[in-house]
Amino acid sequence: MDGQSRSLVSIGYAVGVTVIIGVAAIVMLHSETPVVLTANAALGDEGPMPELGGAVAWLNSAPLSRELLRGKVVLVNFWTYSCINSLRELPYIKSWATKYKDSGLVVVAVHAPEFGFEKERANVENAVRELNITFAVPIDSNHRIWQAFSNEYWPADYFIDGKGRIRYHHFGEGEYDKSEHVIQKLLRENGATGLDASTVRISADGAEAPPSDDVRSPETYVGYARAEKFASPGRLAQDSARIYSLPARPSLNQWGLGGSWNVGAESAVLQEAPGKIAFRFHSRDLHMVLAPPQNGKPVRFRVKLDGATPGEDHGVDSNADGAGEIRQPRMYQLIRQKGRARDRLFEIEFLDPGVQAFSFTFG
Repeated sequence: MDGQSRSLVSIGYAVGVTVIIGVAAIVMLHSETPVVLTANAALGDEGPMPELGGAVAWLNSAPLSRELLRGKVVLVNFWTYSCINSLRELPYIKSWATKYKDSGLVVVAVHAPEFGFEKERANVENAVRELNITFAVPIDSNHRIWQAFSNEYWPADYFIDGKGRIRYHHFGEGEYDKSEHVIQKLLRENGATGLDASTVRISADGAEAPPSDDVRSPETYVGYARAEKFASPGRLAQDSARIYSLPARPSLNQWGLGGSWNVGAESAVLQEAPGKIAFRFHSRDLHMVLAPPQNGKPVRFRVKLDGATPGEDHGVDSNADGAGEIRQPRMYQLIRQKGRARDRLFEIEFLDPGVQAFSFTFG
């Protein structure tokens, strides 16, 4: 979910009822200029907090309910671990959880999957551990909590007062100062005193770093259910193996496949190595959501920019020579340019079969 706040707007990730939801909407809802909520500003009443039932498991906490949380100020955050928008918001969520825990704030980070592999408990547990998330995480693999909130976005934040009423919500990235002032106001209403009225300042790197101000490439899906701007000769063959060739001169935001691929609704699977994917993009960062084969065997890859190794423009998951490995199903940061963003041709070559390619995101 790149720069996009993904929305569920009843589109579904191609696999489910919530997939597409967050893609374009988040981008449109992203605000570069935080709006400060003054101490006396009134908050609305959006109704009672829905129940939190239906999760397949809870991490870092016993199952929580509306009644158990009564008397606490609650931040319910909907996220999914391969979503770039969720990852860029995460440093703020973690900082708020730490800063206001003793004042009565409870963070519930509802993991609502976009892709099939994000439904698997082991994958979510691994992501929560690697991201150092210590607050409650219900694994909402069947989107029961998502549906109870009538949610449509990744990330989405719902702010609930001590009486169990939703008083404010925010969809997508941005406006972090405003969200934190809402937390402070609800805590004061709930009797908290001595709050630090300043707002947190975040210095994040890697995938959690804020996006650049020159992103002209949208989140793009590889699976045929939501694929756009596919430029290889011929059309995508659905659910059957086919040999593709890379487009000779792709225009901005066009992409293509090279080699033998089986393109499904959600992802493309490389049938024989080597295989390639190319994308002409304009942004500082380029990420891909990728997964190893079902047998878990690592897949080696090499990336290039305009036909050359990326050098200092490599991402955290590739080196200066463009080399790296896919060992887990997740989002991989492959390019982070150090200079001014401009139109570039990205290529990735997979040296082993079985890789699953889901989407591109940018920042």
